[in-house]
Amino acid sequence: MNRRRSPTVRRRRLGVELRRYREAAGVTIDMVAERLGCSTSKISRIETGHTGATQGDVQAMLDIYRVEQGIADELVQIARDARQKGWWHPFSTVLSSAYVGLEAEARSIRAYEQQVIPGLLQSEDYAMALIRSARWDDTDQRNAQRVRVRMERQSLLIQDDPIDLWMVLDEAVVSRPVGGDAVMRDQLRQLVDTARLPNVTLQILPFSVGAHAGMDGAFAILDFPSDGDPAVVFAENAAGGLFLEKDDELRKYVTVFDTIRDSALDPDESIDMIEMLIEEPLWKSRRRVSGSI
Repeated sequence: MNRRRSPTVRRRRLGVELRRYREAAGVTIDMVAERLGCSTSKISRIETGHTGATQGDVQAMLDIYRVEQGIADELVQIARDARQKGWWHPFSTVLSSAYVGLEAEARSIRAYEQQVIPGLLQSEDYAMALIRSARWDDTDQRNAQRVRVRMERQSLLIQDDPIDLWMVLDEAVVSRPVGGDAVMRDQLRQLVDTARLPNVTLQILPFSVGAHAGMDGAFAILDFPSDGDPAVVFAENAAGGLFLEKDDELRKYVTVFDTIRDSALDPDESIDMIEMLIEEPLWKSRRRVSGSI
């Protein structure tokens, strides 16, 4: 399977189209569920892209909506494609959301991170140190699988059809020594190398900015090459994250990203700052505070 054709995106597109044709036909979810002999939750999950649909179910739904056969054939083919397995399928037990599947076909990602180096930019040692700290109660095998997924994802930046990545990192991200001094310095060197790729833009948002528009948390805006696949925002949290797709939500996060980007150091200044931290890391120069005042 072409890694840039994601079954997750196909499933999402199919759901959007099925919902559009159902609403145009004036048919309720309850009516569809009754005709297909299934639960309303199944129809709802198909329309939101949370679950796949068999080719037979899709054809039956389109028959109810009286969709012409040429269009129906195209949507049945999308249903067939959506039931294929992505490269990440063997690791599905350690993935907490559909993000990897959406990322696999994205044309571009604009993102802000305030705590850690994002997965697409992590070194293997940094990823392992981070995952072991966050997943301290899980097995070494499962944590190793999580690291492998992150390393596999990074091919998106260097393959023939690379993703365009624009990343803004809070200064805290490059100041926290995840994995210790040696691991963090190697991570920063890799960050500089990746930032020099023609399809990657990296900016640092310095502490000196003070309060800013992104203080509610990390997020990523994913855009797709097809007009049939609307952009989506992924707002990360401890449970995996939240996908936001409404127009007003998208506009809000695009505005937040543009505001953060304008406040951040420019890409050349950001690389200079990271290179300075490699030579003179803040975590070695700052006195450790212990005890009470």
